[in-house]
Amino acid sequence: MFDLKEKIAVVTGASSGLGVQMATAFAKQGANLVLLARRMERLEELAGKLSDEYGVKVLPVQCDVTSTEDINAAAAKCEAEFGRCDILLNCAGASKDKGVLEMTDEEWDFTIATDETSVFKMTRAFAAIMKKNNYGRIINIASMYGLVGNTEIYTVAYHASKGAVVNFTRAVAAELATFGITCNAICPGYFETELTKAVLDTPRFQDFAKTHVPMERYGKPGELDAAAVFLASSEASYVTGAILPVDGGYTCV
Repeated sequence: MFDLKEKIAVVTGASSGLGVQMATAFAKQGANLVLLARRMERLEELAGKLSDEYGVKVLPVQCDVTSTEDINAAAAKCEAEFGRCDILLNCAGASKDKGVLEMTDEEWDFTIATDETSVFKMTRAFAAIMKKNNYGRIINIASMYGLVGNTEIYTVAYHASKGAVVNFTRAVAAELATFGITCNAICPGYFETELTKAVLDTPRFQDFAKTHVPMERYGKPGELDAAAVFLASSEASYVTGAILPVDGGYTCV
């Protein structure tokens, strides 16, 4: 089960963090990859590594996920190279962390554009390719912060954007089901990435996690892989519109 051999998987945010982890998980299952991010040198390095280790085809494409032009160009390159797109993993993201009373218009717009609007633009472009083949698996990386608020870090735009991704996922699932396309979301808890390391490494936040996460720890590298591979698989053909927290129990209490 969960064999992705010869599937074509597009991964955004593939130059670091969870994007690298998810791309690697797909490569391990045999998927050929289209890696999207702004830092081309990192994409090329990862592409070479995954190709050498797992024998898969990897196409690195420089892409700013807030740019409609970049996204449409990336979709065209994917279709020209592979003829189709089977899996889309929307993983790219960034956030300006402020509370509602302090956040500027610019900080709000940046976060919404990167974490919410980019998911819409990517889905629009690549679902059009999926529709031609009557098959697709769209996986959106939202956040447990898209399901609940929090009192430790004021990050109102991030909460708003990830909450929007959660319901965007449901809307797309309902709309595209007739074309054999599923759309689901994963809501990670605390995982260390380039964006989160500075906060997660502090004693204050480590103490917070021990008291607020039932498993009393952060997520470890690889602990999102099973969720992504499952939702990307042919076996998950009747799973759509699902919102799957992988958060050590944070949202269950």
